[in-house]
Amino acid sequence: MNDLFSIKGKVVHVSGGSRGIGRAIALACHQAGARVIASSRDEAALQATGLNYLVCDITDAAQIERAVDNIVDQHGRLDVLFNVAGVNMRHAAETFPVEKLDAILAVNVRGNFLMARTCGKIMVEQAQGKIINFASLHTHSSLAGVSGYGASKGAIASMTRALAVEWAAHNVQVNAIAPGFIRTDMNKALWEDSKIRGWAEERTPAHRLGEPPDLIGAAIFLASAASNFITGQVLYVDGGLTAGSTWPLVVPR
Repeated sequence: MNDLFSIKGKVVHVSGGSRGIGRAIALACHQAGARVIASSRDEAALQATGLNYLVCDITDAAQIERAVDNIVDQHGRLDVLFNVAGVNMRHAAETFPVEKLDAILAVNVRGNFLMARTCGKIMVEQAQGKIINFASLHTHSSLAGVSGYGASKGAIASMTRALAVEWAAHNVQVNAIAPGFIRTDMNKALWEDSKIRGWAEERTPAHRLGEPPDLIGAAIFLASAASNFITGQVLYVDGGLTAGSTWPLVVPR
């Protein structure tokens, strides 16, 4: 039974593994005995993880090809991809700058698709593999001011389903994790605003913000043999936020 949830010895690539959620997952996979390769554009942050790494800008198709070829050359195969790299920019929809929209879509849609495509080709040839994309609360419902980001995360869910259907016969499972309100270094300033943090905690049934380690269990599960008959799904790790809301009614007990 323990082997069912084991990723020991698996070759795991974490795209966007230099910080935040990606870093937490990369370190957890390493601790679980996987052979982890983290990648991102930020070499200094990658070095700080202490893991094997590759510098890769996923807006550049040639860099993706080189990075994945490097992994396979060194390790002989690729078992798992965590497609975590992403960016977010806030702006009113009616005046959303085209250059900001292009930057979001270049990473969150085009880059993630190209990374999944390149890794998926290897996995199809191997007749086994796991791809875990990263969706968002915006995949389920929207918040004002982040329409470009929301559009990109809706695309991630559609991409996940499409690739899952296309590659299921090749024993490649493609799923997505959709985090709730997660506190990371990149959004630390946002959550330091007591009004915004209070709003998020009140809206989330668990009444707290998530932390990157809260996503590790779902990540390990989807990377392991325990999820072999699960594909094309979006797993919300959100403290109950998408399930519904609490309210101040006193319930008899």
